Amino acid sequence: MAITTRPSAPGGGASGAPSGPAGRGTAWAEGVERLRAAATTEPGRLRIIGAVLAALVLLFGAVAVWEVADRVGAAQEVVGRSQPLSADAASIYRSLADADTASSSGFLAGAQEPREVRQRYEKDMANASRLLVNAAAGTGAGDESRKEIALLGEQLPRYTGLIEQARANNRQGLPLGGAYLRYANEQMSTVLLPAAQRLYEAETGRLYTDYDEARGWPLAATAAGLVALAALVWAQRRTYLRTNRVFNHGLLAATAATAVALLWLTVGQTVARSGLGEARAGGQESLKVLNDARIASLQARANENLTLIARGAVLAQDKKSDKYDVDYEKNMKQLDAGLARALELADDASGRDPVTKAVAGVAQWKQRHAAARETDVRGDYELALPQVIGGPGHEDSSGASFDTVDASLEQAVAHEQRQFTVAARGGLGALGGLVTGSAALAAVGAGAALLGIGRRLSEYR
Repeated sequence: MAITTRPSAPGGGASGAPSGPAGRGTAWAEGVERLRAAATTEPGRLRIIGAVLAALVLLFGAVAVWEVADRVGAAQEVVGRSQPLSADAASIYRSLADADTASSSGFLAGAQEPREVRQRYEKDMANASRLLVNAAAGTGAGDESRKEIALLGEQLPRYTGLIEQARANNRQGLPLGGAYLRYANEQMSTVLLPAAQRLYEAETGRLYTDYDEARGWPLAATAAGLVALAALVWAQRRTYLRTNRVFNHGLLAATAATAVALLWLTVGQTVARSGLGEARAGGQESLKVLNDARIASLQARANENLTLIARGAVLAQDKKSDKYDVDYEKNMKQLDAGLARALELADDASGRDPVTKAVAGVAQWKQRHAAARETDVRGDYELALPQVIGGPGHEDSSGASFDTVDASLEQAVAHEQRQFTVAARGGLGALGGLVTGSAALAAVGAGAALLGIGRRLSEYR
């Protein structure tokens, strides 16, 4: 009797069961087949529906947490880092410009420099140095900002050294002091102030980037929420059509949780966008205009002083006009334009009143400057000097008008800074709790959806 043997399976097993990649492929195919078979029965369909609903709700929660956390972080940067750094950069510029103005005012006063003028200069330089240290320590400072901070830190001692040489020569009555002061002013206007301006522009650019990120609408989370909500409504309608039961408590709770999360997300982001938009339009834009106006006034005052100090020694490009007087006129035009724009942006009496006072001060300043300039052109320097820097019997000097303008602009800047802070913090507060709330509501919604489907499944047991 012949004996036959079964050939070995290709995979080497006597049972003929596939192994290796073929086995995995077969397992996947078997899983798909089981899923397809389950979908032909109502319990199987319900299990699939429950898993899909829970997955959609959890996906909505995860995307909402991710997008909201990103916007909260950007809003926190606006309030706590980028806007303060932008304000510090503007203060660095103002302090440097004011120090230059104070140094020229002190020089004009002669060998006995007024104590208050010297203290103002020293305060400005100390403030600029302190703010530079803060800016250098600011987290996330960009390469451009670090470059400008390093340049300012390197050049500031050179400027102060020139000022001290000018003061020393002036105390001895030597004409060389005026040359040192003009060179120091040139160092300030061509090196220090442009570097401070670039630093301010870089930090303001970062501020606007944070604004845009914080105000960006969470499109992915909104879309995921609408899809999850639509799926839940469809599942409840399907249940109603098949059972004539109006409500499935689990699915109803899941729908409510998802709807609340979506509504919270929509309202919170809308309020945050409104608050941050108000902070930018009503606060930051006004601050920028007022800072530029104040800088123009400081530069105008410095050039007014240097006109007397130089006494026609430095000519403009036309080789006829006094350079500093030409620059003064240019600065005053910038100041007029800035104040007009600041009045347009002011949205309440507390913002308009100091700007209006500054406008009146500028008009007075121009009149007094014109009178002093006429006196100087006639060759009466001794009479023109008190008309510019003031003194006993000359309280109506152009310097007094400048002080009025500067104090008014400082008041306006402080008001707009407060407005910015209130609006920006309000926008940030609108997002408070939304990250945790979205995650919690998504978890509740997913669990409720599974419970609702589980209740339907229990009817088949």
